[in-house]
Amino acid sequence: MNEIPEFWRTEVFHPLSVHFPIVLLLMASLFKLIGLWSSKITWTHGGRVLLVLGVIGIWISVYTGDLADGIVSRELCDPTVLKDHENFAYIASWIFTGALLIELLKDYIHSLKKKITNILIVLALLAGSGVLAYVGHLGASLVYQQAAGVYIPAEDCSEFND
Repeated sequence: MNEIPEFWRTEVFHPLSVHFPIVLLLMASLFKLIGLWSSKITWTHGGRVLLVLGVIGIWISVYTGDLADGIVSRELCDPTVLKDHENFAYIASWIFTGALLIELLKDYIHSLKKKITNILIVLALLAGSGVLAYVGHLGASLVYQQAAGVYIPAEDCSEFND
């Protein structure tokens, strides 16, 4: 019985780390979108905080996905789905990172151009959200259609009997 506990399996870290950045980045997109029309600074500053946290989280998710890749890819019927999941995750990560960099640098732009910059940031966030939704779809396809990283018990479930 030298098997490591279920929680410490490397491929488990990815699903544990991926859900927070998804929510944070989608909420950042929503906050920044509302901030375009609202005069309350809460929306724009809240969106900035959510974006910073989401970008940190998405790169952690990319890292944990890379850890899981070597373990999960050996068991897949169609590894191209995993490759697409990885490639689009990188695209989403870079889109959100670029939006964050523009967000952080916009304080140095003249006020007339700030409105245009805010619109560009929101467009990038919306594009990133679309790519992120596709990444999630591919991830769900890996788990629910190919059982990526899923433990499949014996047919009689004998390992659960005492």
